[in-house]
Amino acid sequence: MSKVRVAIICGGKSSEHEISCVSANGVLGAIDRSLFDPVLIGITKSGKWLLLAEDTNFSIINGALPSVPESGVEISLTSSGLFSGGKNLAIDVAFPILHGPYGEDGTIQGLFEMIGLRYVGSGVLASAVSMDKSYAKPIFAAQGLKVAEGVVVSSNKFTLPSNLSYPLFVKPARSGSSRGTSKVKQANELSAAVDYALTFDTKVIIEKAVVGKEIECAVLQADGEIKVSAVGQIVIAEKYEFYDFQAKYLDNTMQLLVPADLPAGVEAKIQQAALTAFKAAGCEGLARIDFFYSNDSEIIINEINTMPGFTPTSVYPKLIEHSGINYQQLITKLIYTAQNRSASITR
Repeated sequence: MSKVRVAIICGGKSSEHEISCVSANGVLGAIDRSLFDPVLIGITKSGKWLLLAEDTNFSIINGALPSVPESGVEISLTSSGLFSGGKNLAIDVAFPILHGPYGEDGTIQGLFEMIGLRYVGSGVLASAVSMDKSYAKPIFAAQGLKVAEGVVVSSNKFTLPSNLSYPLFVKPARSGSSRGTSKVKQANELSAAVDYALTFDTKVIIEKAVVGKEIECAVLQADGEIKVSAVGQIVIAEKYEFYDFQAKYLDNTMQLLVPADLPAGVEAKIQQAALTAFKAAGCEGLARIDFFYSNDSEIIINEINTMPGFTPTSVYPKLIEHSGINYQQLITKLIYTAQNRSASITR
């Protein structure tokens, strides 16, 4: 049986470029080479597609984050596939380990649909909806899931609704890894926080801070079924106001408690809410769904990540591992699921 040629695509034009590279490094190191023939493709910050050496090391070294070099062997995309140096790379499945805009938001998924290339993860609409929190929240609410109270603004000229009291979170509607997010404790900080978020996106969400526990749940669609992981709790060092970029990636103090410290029966309710959200957004393959369990005993959905951080130590693979599926098996399941799925524009 010939090996499946898998394009591991990383980098991209979003502010999560570097984290995408780290995720790809993990997959490249763990992929089962008896089944798959990986081809590493990097998208530079300026948008060039490059064929990268298989021994590229994209690990974090002394706190320095890796990135795709701006020059190299370029790739062209045609209706016949991906080509480099006039040669067809003969890719069977794309694994776009891209986080944030231009990768997790339906844009690259649309490109794959247009050239008929199967790919890991959610389709165009589910990716776009999940990426844009201002669209995802009404969909969750329509399914009976509780969301944090908030408002969407597109400039710093707005009137704060009376139902929003401090502290507030201000975040770009379509960004990830907490890039552009601020916790605002008083009125005189709000305008600057909105301006900061607007440097990442044209649309900003101002949300009431939920006091409680940060809870994450992994969903895996493979082998014809949808599995929901045990629920994990994020515990960060006291020096952090919230689970920001630094706490997520550059400081190894974050702890993932599995199972989460929750009252009896709450985990099952969160797992059910995760499944409801996954189906409501039309997700496929994988998703990490983030919740708060408030001090008022409410389960509040925060967001869906359709291509979550994917290093061996990332929350998503760790949670799936608690279901008895290790990192390499997870990669295998996702690629085979993508390969066996029918290519259809309706996705």
